[in-house]
Parts: sequence; structure tokens; C-alpha cells
Amino acid sequence: MEIYHGSSVIVKKPEIRIEKYNKNFYHGFYCTLLEKQAIRWATRFGDGFVNKYDYVVDNSLNILSFDKMTEEWLDFVVDCRSGKAHDYDIIEDPVADDIIYTYVQDFLDGKISREAFWALAKFKYPTHQICFNTEKSLKTISFKGVERVHDEK
Repeated sequence: MEIYHGSSVIVKKPEIRIEKYNKNFYHGFYCTLLEKQAIRWATRFGDGFVNKYDYVVDNSLNILSFDKMTEEWLDFVVDCRSGKAHDYDIIEDPVADDIIYTYVQDFLDGKISREAFWALAKFKYPTHQICFNTEKSLKTISFKGVERVHDEK
């Protein structure tokens, strides 16, 4: 299947970078099935690139897949953002827009309750993300091409 990675740079050889801040599924290489979403990621700070990859599912890997945002999903994201490592090779979920992750951070910081998080989240429409968390998982994707995209703001 084809997946996309939106970035300010061309990424022919994906890698897992250790970032200053923990992300939704800890450290990993984040992609999506949705080209429009990759375009949004690529143009957050100006013009960018939508990198395209072929992804072949390897069921021997340790894969965690969330079908929707649930209590288990919220707890997992909070743990990852708090710096708790996990042993999954790949994690996939119906991520909502970036506003959802503002709500997650507000919940994590104690600014809103769990109930307030769900009240706010129910008005957002899920999209998609897949995170490759190990070197072994990166072997399931191969670079296919790239498209330059422009910030329409």
C-alpha cells in the first residue's frame, strides 16, 4: 500500500530520530495513508515535500493498531508523551487533527479532566497516522518518489 510522509525535506531513507520532545507514539518515523494529511504536515512552516513509500505489512512484527480514539488509546499516547518507551515496532491509529494533541497535552498537564478531553475530542474528525518505531519496521517501507507542495496560506 502507498503511504506518505510530509516534511520540509526529501526523505529517501527514513530513520528514527530521537527528538527533544516525546511524540504521540514516542520516537519513530510518522506516515499516513492520506495524501491530504501529508500535505498539511509538509506545509506547516512553508513549502515542503510529500514523500511517498510502498509499505508491505509484516505480521511477524509487533504491531499495535487502534481503530478509534478510546481510553486505552488516550492512556497510551499520554504514556508515550510522558517519555514511557514501549516495545511495538509499528503503531497505527485514527489520529485526529493537531488540535486533538493540544487537548492531549492539556490533559497531560492537568489543565483539563479526562471527561473534558472526551467532550472536546468528540467534535473532531479522525484522520490517520502510522508510526514506525524500530529499525526492523523501517524495512517494510521503500521510497517511491516525492512531490513538492506549496503552502497555500
